[in-house]
Amino acid sequence: MDEKITVMLVDDQQLVRGGLKMLVDSQPDLQVVMEADDGAAAVDSYARLAEQGHAPNIVLMDVRMPVLDGLQAATRILEMHAPQSHVIMLTTFDLDEYVYSAVRAGASGFLLKDAPPEELLGAVRTVYRGMR
Repeated sequence: MDEKITVMLVDDQQLVRGGLKMLVDSQPDLQVVMEADDGAAAVDSYARLAEQGHAPNIVLMDVRMPVLDGLQAATRILEMHAPQSHVIMLTTFDLDEYVYSAVRAGASGFLLKDAPPEELLGAVRTVYRGMR
């Protein structure tokens, strides 16, 4: 089997992270390698993994979080670790301003949290294929 697509989950709601982890880890080609509950922790955790040569292929990042929001965290991760880092933004809010902000931050994708599971998994795989 080919190498797994590694995923980092960033959301301040533990239940959401848990559901995403179960979904991602249920796939034979995907694996969650790190979780964070706010943007600042995400930036630090990503940097630590990258220093060890294990940067996740994809970061699934909530937009609205405490300490450092997802858009700012995505910007920092992408500034420090481009081009090997790719972020897909997640939100419950269907607002155009979030989409535009995510694009400006350099996100590779943007999904609503009520998207079907297949859509989220498809987005992860599509962004990963675009990396290769």
